[in-house]
Amino acid sequence: MIKNRLKTNAKKIDNFLLNFLRKQKKSLLVSPMKYGVINGGKKIRTTLIFDTGKIFKLKEKKLINICAAVECIHSYSLIHDDLPCMDNDLMRRGKPSTHKKYGEATAVLAGNSLLTLAFEIITDSNFLSFKQKNEIIKLLSNCAGHTGIAGGQELDLKFEKKRKSLNQIINMQRKKTGKLFNFCLQSAAIVANSKKKERI
Repeated sequence: MIKNRLKTNAKKIDNFLLNFLRKQKKSLLVSPMKYGVINGGKKIRTTLIFDTGKIFKLKEKKLINICAAVECIHSYSLIHDDLPCMDNDLMRRGKPSTHKKYGEATAVLAGNSLLTLAFEIITDSNFLSFKQKNEIIKLLSNCAGHTGIAGGQELDLKFEKKRKSLNQIINMQRKKTGKLFNFCLQSAAIVANSKKKERI
């Protein structure tokens, strides 16, 4: 059943991230970072990566760092989306949003830290070659920055309360949401040394 698989995979990533953060030097931002990424959300992107990996007969240990990185990127974007200067949402995943619980400045810094943590997690993998890490980091950067999530959020803010064409809305959704889903498919193919790279 898909619901049980989502829960199981989410738990694997939560445990991975908890262990990863436990090995690092503690800071005041660890708690809000955990709050933003642990025990919340369905972590659909993780299941998508694992399921794509099954097509290439890849073991989960080769993909788990990528899964954790994607969830850090996704959670960073949600923390920033919820900020008063953006969507100004007070609730996220059934609980107060990060800025509501920890304050706006701390939420910004926690989001920034999850963003950079994602790339650190990928470089820390023992199951990826240097070439694979480099290609995955380049692809993830393209999906997370101004050509991806951040650019999509900027369009979302600019489009608010304005009439826009269907193509403009699709372009916004491709950047804000679609590109990261596309990364989930491509990253598994990179690990499997696939040459096929379809761009969204």
